[in-house]
Amino acid sequence: MADFHQNGNIATLHNLRSRSTEDISSEIANYATKRKVSLILPSLYSELEGEALPAILAELSEVPFLNRIVIGLDQADESQFRHARQFFSVLPQKHDVLWNDSPRMQSIHKRLEELGLGPIEAGKGKNVWTCLGYLLACADSSVVAIHDCDIITYSRDMLARLVYPVANPNFPYMVAKGFYPRTDGKKLNGRVSRLLVSPLLIALKRVIGDRDYIDYLRSFRYPLSGEFAMRSPILADLRIPSDWGLEIGVLSEAWRNLAPKSVCQVEISDAYDHKHQPLSEEDATSGLSRMSVDICKAIFRKLAADGTVFSEEIFRSLKATYYRSALDLLDCYYTDAKMNGLSLDRHREEQSIEMFARNIVQAGQVFLENPAETPFIPTWNRVHAADPDLLRDMLWAVNKDAEEYS
Repeated sequence: MADFHQNGNIATLHNLRSRSTEDISSEIANYATKRKVSLILPSLYSELEGEALPAILAELSEVPFLNRIVIGLDQADESQFRHARQFFSVLPQKHDVLWNDSPRMQSIHKRLEELGLGPIEAGKGKNVWTCLGYLLACADSSVVAIHDCDIITYSRDMLARLVYPVANPNFPYMVAKGFYPRTDGKKLNGRVSRLLVSPLLIALKRVIGDRDYIDYLRSFRYPLSGEFAMRSPILADLRIPSDWGLEIGVLSEAWRNLAPKSVCQVEISDAYDHKHQPLSEEDATSGLSRMSVDICKAIFRKLAADGTVFSEEIFRSLKATYYRSALDLLDCYYTDAKMNGLSLDRHREEQSIEMFARNIVQAGQVFLENPAETPFIPTWNRVHAADPDLLRDMLWAVNKDAEEYS
């Protein structure tokens, strides 16, 4: 991955292997004396029982520039919350565990629902959105990073490289998006990005014509990565999708709110592996099947908001064009994998393409049946306008949970 290619739409910051993690971290620590850096970790309780998270915490314990770590804990009961507080206590940095299922936090979410501002469904999007609100209530962060809790190949170098572009006050970037090769050293992974998003964007350009938004998304080497860093002034006006369209949704918000020169992508790892979702061909409500539908809907909605007119005929053409484009890209992925000694099951890859092709049409039908659907969670600016005391009360709820269940 060590090159210096620029695509001309957004800045690409490479890892040319000429600077150590310690050097980058030391510089960020100097900036962090005035520009405090926080990290959000959206976590299911089940991830505390996996192999990845203990190793992540061991790496984070060595990070010198973090002011605060916010852990959003989902699907946990009282005893599990107590265990989670003990589990994360190994972190030397100031850290907060948000028990999203606590009675106090549920009361906060009920207030939101009564205002018509509650997240539509539980999931990573709701978790991240809640953590962002908590950080806004704390009002002590200039830079906020987000990454997942199931990264098997995690190192603190990933966080340092992710944070550096937005922590450096001499850089213009408001948003940094991480990228990397999705491989465990044995297989070529990243099916949804490789086999759905990349060929879908190619097909969209062929079917509906040139769109700046399509060129923008195509500029990202890994648009579905869960690693972001952002400067805090943009957080209150960020609309977080409540479904699997989270990553595409955040990129779309950066497109909506910021100039292209304010967005960059940064190479954070030579190899990246995490928990793999099942394909779920027979169950459209889970796994990569549901993920693919949600991602397609997110892209279609954004294009429609920019003036693109969709119809059943366009979605049928899009399916055919996507299918051909995906098979062409599969040839490239196959030869790339073989040259690098990685395995790639062409039969399973083509099965994935066939399912994604069906789901493009399904996502199109859902969009046409309800084009006004708004899966985005309202911005925190809107929440504050509707209930000026809610962020203060959320801060109180988190602190009382920590006090009562310590």
